[in-house]
Amino acid sequence: MLGKRLREIIGKITKKPYIDEGDVKVMIKEIQKALIAADVDVRLVLDLSKRIEKRALGEQMRALTLKQHVFQIVYEELVKLMGEGYSPRLERHKVLLCGLYGSGKTTTAGKLAHFFKKNGLKPALVAADFDRPAAIEQLRQLATQINCAFYSAASLEEVLEKVKEAREDVVIIDSAGRNALDERLLEELRSIYSKVAPEEVFLVVSGDMGQSAGKQARAISEVVPISAVIVTKMDSSAKGGAALSAVSAANAKIAFIGMGEKIEDLRLYDPKKFVGRLLGIPDIEGLLAKAKEAGLEEVAEEELTAETLLKQLKAAKKMGPLKNILSMMGAVDLPKELVVQGEEKLKGIEAIIQSMTKEERRDVSLLKRQPSRIRRIAKGSGRSEKEVREFIAQFEKMEKLMKRFKKDRGMKRKLEEMFKRWQG
Repeated sequence: MLGKRLREIIGKITKKPYIDEGDVKVMIKEIQKALIAADVDVRLVLDLSKRIEKRALGEQMRALTLKQHVFQIVYEELVKLMGEGYSPRLERHKVLLCGLYGSGKTTTAGKLAHFFKKNGLKPALVAADFDRPAAIEQLRQLATQINCAFYSAASLEEVLEKVKEAREDVVIIDSAGRNALDERLLEELRSIYSKVAPEEVFLVVSGDMGQSAGKQARAISEVVPISAVIVTKMDSSAKGGAALSAVSAANAKIAFIGMGEKIEDLRLYDPKKFVGRLLGIPDIEGLLAKAKEAGLEEVAEEELTAETLLKQLKAAKKMGPLKNILSMMGAVDLPKELVVQGEEKLKGIEAIIQSMTKEERRDVSLLKRQPSRIRRIAKGSGRSEKEVREFIAQFEKMEKLMKRFKKDRGMKRKLEEMFKRWQG
């Protein structure tokens, strides 16, 4: 995996007591190997290497140590390699999706509708892939899941009439795909583009295509003007970085990346955050945004009791799997078994709290005064009495920490400053 290899390379140099020119050159060669192994274009890799070496050994260090200086340059140059960010069009418009079979185009149409709906707009999904009846049915099901409008008909002409009459804010048209770029597909794209006149055209490519993603972007951009590219399957593809860099080299912007199978697994592309995840830099801004979306901020303001802790655990679940949250915190290389243990621990705490009475949830100290309560909760939650006692001890520590945090303004200020440093 590209990210893990890059973190290992950077880790070697940052752990050294001091580094010199030779260390920097060795690091650059290792980065070259990692990027080429991940299918990034050789010319792009060589250009990147030259820029890193020139800057690392030639620039003044801006009040940083040499290790910090080198890390910052590697980060900045990888960001350049991965292209520019994208600002979504949050207004009334039509979107045409195009791409080959297997790219995840139809699923992406649903994810895109969910994104616009989440941002306060009314989306509509339009089926214009008449070669695959299954694609039309899949789009219909996605529209039902998202609770948005859906349009289909027996022919393209009838569908286009419905598009003209549509009153939704964002109309997303799922066009036909092919197994390969051929003249028939390109001619269909020309035809549908001229008839629909969409304000945006998104090309959907799979992250496992590697360098081929750039070739596809170039070919289709000669037929219709591509507004941006959506890269899917970025959750498991080892070639994801290669696909992003290839699309960028083809002078196409990347709008979104697909990070999973769920309807909400579509992220606005931000090269700084993407490279940050590769290098293990905490994404505090993204983490806080997820917490706000999940309603965790409001719950965190309440007085700490077992009841509010249960609410926090339920809200945290909405933020996604523990692995993803830890990744956003910069803890990307934790052993899988530790993450599994952490998830199991959280499930245990939830089960213990759910086995408490309302009175016990309001006042956990009742459990210490009456051991029979501990026995009852252990039996009800399927956990041992030892685990229930461990929860009580952990909860008391949390209570003390929260009280100290509320009283200690200095601690609050230090945390705020730390978050700002991570974000900027």
